Amino acid sequence: MESTSDPKRNLIIVSNRLPLSIKRVDGTFQSSLSSGGLVTSLSGLCKSTQFQWFGWPGLEVKDSQDRADVEKSLGEHHAVPIFLDSDLAHEHYNGFSNRILWPILHYQSGVIFDDGPWQAYRRVNELFANSIADVAESGTLIWVHDYHLMLLPELLRNRLHEKGKHCAIGFSLHTPFPAGDFWRNLPVRKHLIEGLLSSDLIGFHTDEYKQNFIDTCASLLGARTEIPNQIQYRNRLVCTDKFIVGIDPQKFTDTLQKPEVRARIKSLEERYKGVKVIVGVDRLDHIKGLTQKLKGFDAFLDDNHDLRNKVVLIQVAVPSREDVKEYQELETEISTIAGKINGKHATPEGTPLLYMHRSVPFTELAALYSIADICLLTSTRDGMNLVSFEYVACQAQRHGVLVLSEFAGAATFMCDGSIPFHPANTTEMSEAITKALNLDAGERKRKYEYLRDFVNKNTRQDIECAPKTACIVLTGSLQREMGGDFY
Repeated sequence: MESTSDPKRNLIIVSNRLPLSIKRVDGTFQSSLSSGGLVTSLSGLCKSTQFQWFGWPGLEVKDSQDRADVEKSLGEHHAVPIFLDSDLAHEHYNGFSNRILWPILHYQSGVIFDDGPWQAYRRVNELFANSIADVAESGTLIWVHDYHLMLLPELLRNRLHEKGKHCAIGFSLHTPFPAGDFWRNLPVRKHLIEGLLSSDLIGFHTDEYKQNFIDTCASLLGARTEIPNQIQYRNRLVCTDKFIVGIDPQKFTDTLQKPEVRARIKSLEERYKGVKVIVGVDRLDHIKGLTQKLKGFDAFLDDNHDLRNKVVLIQVAVPSREDVKEYQELETEISTIAGKINGKHATPEGTPLLYMHRSVPFTELAALYSIADICLLTSTRDGMNLVSFEYVACQAQRHGVLVLSEFAGAATFMCDGSIPFHPANTTEMSEAITKALNLDAGERKRKYEYLRDFVNKNTRQDIECAPKTACIVLTGSLQREMGGDFY
């Protein structure tokens, strides 16, 4: 049994990409911490946990000295790189993870399976397992994140067993998990499920995703699922749970108080004086329902000719996976629809749609959220969609209305404070926008306060409880595996 003198737990966090940016400067490599939901939600563990973060550094590094420099730079941030050659990384990430697995997880049909990317996916998961198993010590808690690494728990557990090491493994899925009929479209579905079931704890964003997974385990593998939130398979007991992700609303509140942001808000308010502003902020992806959004807005304009110069949709579409053909085609389609809408509804006084295919600085985004009367989110499927949280965090003064697709994960929790709709029903979307525009001040305030309370409850500080809860569950699993008390 290992010493318990160090009160801090040992934790290994694993994700496909490291949460750092790395670049060559003056002949060496320098790294800096990136921002993001996963980084934010786990930041509170530093005080109670010693952890390392394993993942691909995002670039190919062949030279041994360069690799040593990268390892040294990343080591300053407790990060450990797993080096991949560019072709393997591309086939794993774009070929299988995003072209095959991502669409199925988000209920998209027409996915064509290809064995080459699948083999690359397996190989990358094996490389991750080899690297982590070499470093992990018995008693270390290992936490794996997202769909790029669904085989890793099984591969890692096998390698740890070969080395005589005992570690508890957790897995968090940050996408939806689909109902069984969609999952059955994937020829390698059994391998992926069995890979996950070598975890001790599997976390999902909503109860629906969790239950879909449990049902799949029962129907596909014959696993026993009689006990709520537990799956028994091959003499293993796997726990499942729901962990809500959130944002840091104080960051938005503080940003809105900066003089330059207040000046920008004033400028935008003057620019759109007398005009109702609808904002949409989405990554350019099929699951965000951008084509549906533009068609629904077009229908709204058709239904409300008298509002043609009194409403504007400002749509930010952040570029994504630009080297993937399907995403290139999507951008072309959206740009075409946007052009047609303005060609159809524009007047000498202005255009009803402002389409921006680029990233927007955080300060500009906060100002845009602040002046918008409506936030329109049209996800066809979405793990959570934190834009809905961000908009609410910027609406303390205006009490803007959230018009939210029923297929966004956030709708599970925010339905009572928003106006829900089906993103494929253009008539329903048009009516939802109209309803949002016509809500009286009292109802807007009631809905806003409901959403504000939810967002403030699920802040970074509260979300930190989720990793800590997971660590407690994993610790219990580790104690069972080692046959005694570890702490």
